Amino acid sequence: MKDKRILYVSSEVVPYLPETELSSTAFNVARFAHSKGVQTRIFMPRFGVINERRHQLHEVIRLSGMNLIINDMDMPLIIKVASIPKERMQVYFIDNDEYFKRKAMYTDEDDQLFSDNDERMIFFAKGVVETVKKLNWAPDIIHVHGWMASLLPLYLKEYYKEEPLFAESKIVTSLYNNEFEGNLNEDLVNKVTFDKVDTKKSASLATPNHINILKTAVENSDAIIKGSESYDDELEQFIEKSGVKVLSYQEQELLNEAYLNFYKQDVLGITE
Repeated sequence: MKDKRILYVSSEVVPYLPETELSSTAFNVARFAHSKGVQTRIFMPRFGVINERRHQLHEVIRLSGMNLIINDMDMPLIIKVASIPKERMQVYFIDNDEYFKRKAMYTDEDDQLFSDNDERMIFFAKGVVETVKKLNWAPDIIHVHGWMASLLPLYLKEYYKEEPLFAESKIVTSLYNNEFEGNLNEDLVNKVTFDKVDTKKSASLATPNHINILKTAVENSDAIIKGSESYDDELEQFIEKSGVKVLSYQEQELLNEAYLNFYKQDVLGITE
């Protein structure tokens, strides 16, 4: 795996956000791959709860400045970068004042989902791809973590299907049992359709609950990793029927080696 390129795209990453199963796993597997000579890049949203001064985030002017079209609106893309202390790993933050400046991640003070979480997901997916294009960095594997990042497989397979930079990229999605209650904005499917994404590919998004969003990620991924020990039975059955390659849940002390072997053997098909 030395010199292979892995793009890690996660809703949450420590040390920038509190330690959870998702944020810790996304960081640890990237750090381990990096230590084994894999070229890594990490992308995450620049949520307003992240302390920019403490973590020394700074805007990268040459990457910022473009507008992304979200539901026929121009939304400015801001890219910020920080380095994880002692690891020599760069983390890229997708930012926009309208979507990410607020001092909360997914819900308001009444614990209600933000009504624009759907647009934030689309903006994040497009922002990652457009930034990687500017970097001209073709990843061998794109590893997605967390529901906020889970539209990325769909957009790569549909909206960006003619983009040569990702022609050979394999998409791996880690699924976590960090569900939210209720649905995202019911217009999500229409906003995805506005981007000329095949309606058959986005059918599950007609009812945009946690399970259906993850189903869409499964359908458009080359491999799935079970990041949590248990899931809703409906999602378990969907994964089984999908026929996609699956790595079962791994205990914390085993997951780094298991993930790297899964990348090598099952995702990239390297046998030596």
